[in-house]
Amino acid sequence: MSADLEWQGVGDDDQEVTRAAGLRLARSARRLVGSLLRPHRGGVALALLILVLENAVMLTGPLLVALAIDTGVPAALDGRPGELAWAIVGYAACGLASAGLRAGFLLLSGRIGQDVLLELRRRVFTHAQRLALEWHESYTSGRLISRLTSDLESIDDLLETGLDGLLGALLSLGGITVLLLVIDPVLAGVVLAGFVPLVLLTRWFQRSSRASYRLTRTWVARVIVHFVESMNGIRAVQAYRREARNESIMDQLNGRYRDANAAALLTLSWFVASVRAVGNVTLALVLLIGALRVTDGALELGALTAFLLYLRRFYDPLDQLAQFLNAYQSAAAALEKLASVLDTPETVPEPEHPQPLRARGELEFDEVTFAYPRRWSSPQAPSPRAPERPVLPELSLHVPAGQTVALVGATGAGKTTIAKLAARFHDPTSGRVLLDGVDLRSLADDDLRRALVMVTQDPFLFSGSVADNVALGRPSATRAEIEAALAAVGAEFVQDLPEGVDTDVRKRSGRLSAGQRQLVSLARVVLADPAVVLLDEATSSLDIPSERAVQAALETVLADRTALIIAHRLSTVAIADRVLVLERGRIVQDGTPRELLATDGDFARLHAAWESSLR
Repeated sequence: MSADLEWQGVGDDDQEVTRAAGLRLARSARRLVGSLLRPHRGGVALALLILVLENAVMLTGPLLVALAIDTGVPAALDGRPGELAWAIVGYAACGLASAGLRAGFLLLSGRIGQDVLLELRRRVFTHAQRLALEWHESYTSGRLISRLTSDLESIDDLLETGLDGLLGALLSLGGITVLLLVIDPVLAGVVLAGFVPLVLLTRWFQRSSRASYRLTRTWVARVIVHFVESMNGIRAVQAYRREARNESIMDQLNGRYRDANAAALLTLSWFVASVRAVGNVTLALVLLIGALRVTDGALELGALTAFLLYLRRFYDPLDQLAQFLNAYQSAAAALEKLASVLDTPETVPEPEHPQPLRARGELEFDEVTFAYPRRWSSPQAPSPRAPERPVLPELSLHVPAGQTVALVGATGAGKTTIAKLAARFHDPTSGRVLLDGVDLRSLADDDLRRALVMVTQDPFLFSGSVADNVALGRPSATRAEIEAALAAVGAEFVQDLPEGVDTDVRKRSGRLSAGQRQLVSLARVVLADPAVVLLDEATSSLDIPSERAVQAALETVLADRTALIIAHRLSTVAIADRVLVLERGRIVQDGTPRELLATDGDFARLHAAWESSLR
């Protein structure tokens, strides 16, 4: 299978953008920029004022040169050096003032730019954490990393030159154009005639470079995705000798990224070369016509000198403008990608007016139906697509406070979906999920997370100490409370670690076994002290000794708490007060383990098959 085929399905974000979708993205990007700059309106206005003053000072210099040549030098030859001296002092003062204003502008614009980047990075990170699990599964972490790295770097490049490159260039062009018309309208007409090809070139550059930079943002995202996936799966890569295949894919992706960058740079090079060609031709014509006018006495030599100095400065801003347009097109493509993430709606938003909760642990599913979306939509139309066939056709279930309920059934029966709905990772398609009589959609997220904790098959431990990871359940816990929680679940292995509870678990908790990681996650639950615990196949990946240790810990964890246990290993079901057997999202059996074993039903057959597998 080719690398291109492997990369099908990366996401609509990485497909060619249609014109209509491109317009929507551009509008979203403009709204984003407006919201980011709005708090800095005063600073932007001050920076603009400084820039205007700097350009005014800069434009004064050639006038002083003309004054010195046409008036100061003749006066000095007549024994009156004062006028020449004042012109020279004025020129030096303009240079010093320009340098000071430039320093002030760079400091102010730099601070504004960094504040904007900080806010943008914060928004994307905060919003991404709130988005649905399905969005993260389809978008991939590598693409999100690309948004927060390479895309932000493009915006940083623009902010460094944005006000200066655009506003500075426009102010210079406007001021110089007026001065050229004042000095000599004939020569100014020659210069303005050169604007016709410049306008056409600029329009071509805008269209071509935008398309090129959209491709560069797409391909750099794919490079990062592949890199992150390869490093995250490094054990499988080395175990299955996939290094050569990964290198081949990276070579192809890198090549596409290189070609996209080359196309963007080629567009820029043609634009800059064409602008300079127009400028050089115009300069030659001005020099020829100006020399003839000086010879005829229609123009002073000093005025021609000032005109040529201004003309030289006239094309310098065009170079700056070209660089700005280049940075702008790259940043605009990056802003579109970032705006598409920020425009993606939260599927489980917090209520505007949350209801209070006194958590006891009573769970109820009231005529709940649920279907996963067929595929998460593109960022150009950020909303879930039409749902699939319901995973839960219509579920009504009451779990009294303090009851331990085991959910069993074949893969795809809906067990994990029930747990995700109880944890409000999703909202039901119809119906209600209630905790102590309150719809989960009416609860503040903090209240729900304090009342309910989920323990998964492969618990995630963050880099840091064992104590830090246990304290995730209650960050304000004392050292004694953390150690007590570990002791409560029988995590005696901590005593054998080099630094006890202060031992760093390392990246992906590589220092701990699967059973030890699970005990740490259960200690989190003890410390958090929730009313409801959801266990999603918490022992399915453990060996027999580890499973027994975790089973013993579960007796402590589940005491006096409501629990939903999803288990394939039916040894875990033995601690349940009640067993629900699911088939295609429907409850087909409901009773105690003893009652269900006494019948000739699905649970009895599952239990018999499990016992047979142990022989």
